[in-house]
Amino acid sequence: MIDRRTFIGSIAGGILAVPLAARAQNSSMPVIGFLSSVSPAQWSPFLAAFHQGLNETGYVEGKNVAIEFRWAEGRFDRLPALAADLVSRRVAVLVATGGTRSGLAAKAATSTIPIVFAAGSDPVAQGLVASLGRPGGNATGVSFFSTELMTKRLQLLHELVPTATEIALIVNPNSSAAESNVRTAQQQASSYGQRLRVLRASTEQEIDAAFATFAQLRPGALLIENDPVLRSLHAQLVALAARYAVPTVYEGPEAVVAGGLMSYGPSLSDVYRQVGVYTGRILKGAKPADLPVLQPTKFELVINLKTAKALGLGIPQSVLLRADEVIQ
Repeated sequence: MIDRRTFIGSIAGGILAVPLAARAQNSSMPVIGFLSSVSPAQWSPFLAAFHQGLNETGYVEGKNVAIEFRWAEGRFDRLPALAADLVSRRVAVLVATGGTRSGLAAKAATSTIPIVFAAGSDPVAQGLVASLGRPGGNATGVSFFSTELMTKRLQLLHELVPTATEIALIVNPNSSAAESNVRTAQQQASSYGQRLRVLRASTEQEIDAAFATFAQLRPGALLIENDPVLRSLHAQLVALAARYAVPTVYEGPEAVVAGGLMSYGPSLSDVYRQVGVYTGRILKGAKPADLPVLQPTKFELVINLKTAKALGLGIPQSVLLRADEVIQ
């Protein structure tokens, strides 16, 4: 798995290294504006998947399409200006990734340029589309409803540590889904007779502070919110979870590869491939209003048995049988 991700990352890195001038030699070449809340280094495997989706519709960067990238580097406050900049360049399609905030920034910046988003929050409730089946307006994309995933991760955590009376949840306070995720987690934890402790963090310094508080609270397990910024900081989260010896469930498998206990979530590679396909279809003339918002069809449960052993945990057979990958 590690070799595959390294290989994909090297491909994406090479794609990003192509100079814009070389990509846009043909003045009639359409330009995609790619807006993200995170950084290119953190998102390289998913960029490769996005290019795969474009390729499936006949588009190859530098050959018949160009891409302008704008990265907020975890600063949601930068998204409106970055979206406005891409709109001013009259891109043919605006791709908004890395969470709902990117989609909202794109939607606020233009009502005419087609938008393809990848969002965790309910896009109808957030005002991105009128409905999932008939989006209307100029936006469509892929949504993976983070609150439903929160319920599933808490269920897995309860199966792993059924005796835990307190659970900690780390959320990004800047996430548009933070409060709904907290409410969902509180309701689910209560149904298990557990108390939920909410810790808010979106930077390396805030994560350090959250774990310092965590050490005082001493909850029996930890859950990481479904959030692109927190996902990009998985190495720090994994290291701190190991230091404090706390069973932790993450969103993405890269955390488990790095030594985390367990992850459950949609395959972001498949999500971004679908985003690439929709982008290509719009370049060919399809209208966002006619393209229903998609939901992921592939989900990944990954478990690290070495980490479980270090924590003194036995993974129930019922959980192991559901795993897509088990790291020895």
